[in-house]
Amino acid sequence: MVDRIDTRLFVDTIQYILSPREAYIAEQQWRVVKRSVDARQRELRVHLTVLVDEQGKPIAKDAPIPLYQAPVFQDVHQAEHSVTIIGAGPAGLFAALTLLEHGIKPIIYERGKEVSARKRDIALLNRNEGLNPESNYCFGEGGAGTFSDGKLFSRSKKRGNMQRVMELFHYFGAPDTVLYEAHAHIGSDKLPTIIKNIRECILAHGGEIHFETKIESLSPFTSHLSPIILAIGHSAHDTYRMLAAEGVALETKGFAMGVRAEHPQSLINKLMYHSTNVEYVGNASYSLVTQVDGRGVYSFCMCPGGHIVPAGSEAGSCVVNGMSASHRNSPYANSGMVVQINPEDIPGDDPLRGLEYQESLERLAYSEAHNSQLSIVNYQLSTAPAQRLKDFVEGRASKDLPACSYLPGIVPSRLDLWLPVHIGKRLQQGFRDFDRKYPGFLTNEAVILGVESRSSSAVRIPRDPETLESISTPGLYPCGEGAGYAGGITSSALDGINAALAISKKCAEE
Repeated sequence: MVDRIDTRLFVDTIQYILSPREAYIAEQQWRVVKRSVDARQRELRVHLTVLVDEQGKPIAKDAPIPLYQAPVFQDVHQAEHSVTIIGAGPAGLFAALTLLEHGIKPIIYERGKEVSARKRDIALLNRNEGLNPESNYCFGEGGAGTFSDGKLFSRSKKRGNMQRVMELFHYFGAPDTVLYEAHAHIGSDKLPTIIKNIRECILAHGGEIHFETKIESLSPFTSHLSPIILAIGHSAHDTYRMLAAEGVALETKGFAMGVRAEHPQSLINKLMYHSTNVEYVGNASYSLVTQVDGRGVYSFCMCPGGHIVPAGSEAGSCVVNGMSASHRNSPYANSGMVVQINPEDIPGDDPLRGLEYQESLERLAYSEAHNSQLSIVNYQLSTAPAQRLKDFVEGRASKDLPACSYLPGIVPSRLDLWLPVHIGKRLQQGFRDFDRKYPGFLTNEAVILGVESRSSSAVRIPRDPETLESISTPGLYPCGEGAGYAGGITSSALDGINAALAISKKCAEE
């Protein structure tokens, strides 16, 4: 981190529209503040916004001008105030960093393992050597996003300083590109190191982190009348049930479910960039959305040059997700393809009915994968049911399956028959709509896997919009994806920051 200096050299910015090669060269030389790829025309263009001096000359990339004001963390070993944080995902970790900035001691409890040990459990899961229900793609230091691509962008329009989230990621080791890329990305191979750096900072300044510690009741914490930040993540189904039993207000919220689709990356490059030459821009991504019978059908967590991974947290269920390493250089492109589900789509009034609906479909997917004749011969714990994309849309069995990035293995299955009608039929029409926009998208070179069910929480923990406290439990601050107020790494981190700021303000007034 450079020291602060006289920044009067900075006068303005200029936007350039360049070829991919020209933009690549410029990025090595100039201080870039914004970058995006424009694929609307047959010829790719890159929009670069760069800093210029008072003569209008681009400022060099290595110029000693600070990128931002570095955070100042206080020593809290003997702090007057402390805050309990349940969950060490982005909401919990960024809340902890914010508390350190305000001289408050964070005490974090995380049910899973620290990130290095978590990587070993994930390797076993990918090799079909067993699922650790407390240490997997969902649970553990860094949260679900740590091994799910590390995308630092969100559709969420949350209030707060989103740029500060990017700056903190950069401060702890993310590349400069996170500060200016339109769709910033770290990669599942690089994010664990950044998470470790955040942990070491929290500990060095007097915070505490307790791994492999599952909170089964709030009573030990609420009896001390100290604030609790609840940052549990969207997959902590058992914690939701504990909260309901202890009288914390919960409500069903809208969510989405569907499948994960995988295409050859070369095909996606051709459809999106009109070329397979992506030397200077990297593999293409896409964002697709349509409306079918009054519900949204859309792509989610698109991973160019990525892999599909087993993302369940309970035995006897099948959940898939996607990830990419920093270089995004695998031959596959995958994305969640999901259908909007509203609370009124699920009968009853139980606030956990959406969660139970998720679980029922995850168990069905597991059953379909393991009841097939093939999987009885080659029984695999994380085998996923799959179908060629065009076969799914046209309602026929796939005689065989294409090569797939999903390491635990896939087996042929009639997803068109067993997916609930209100999901399956909308997905079929959605794929037809996407093919009209990008002819060739609907192909049997692509394969779909079931099910993509953890794109968001099906539960919200209602809170006061001003104080951010639970409406039923004073001193409890629900935040992040698990509370139903975020959707991804950055919006979760920002929500954690906002919860910590609310607590800091309250402590200052005492």
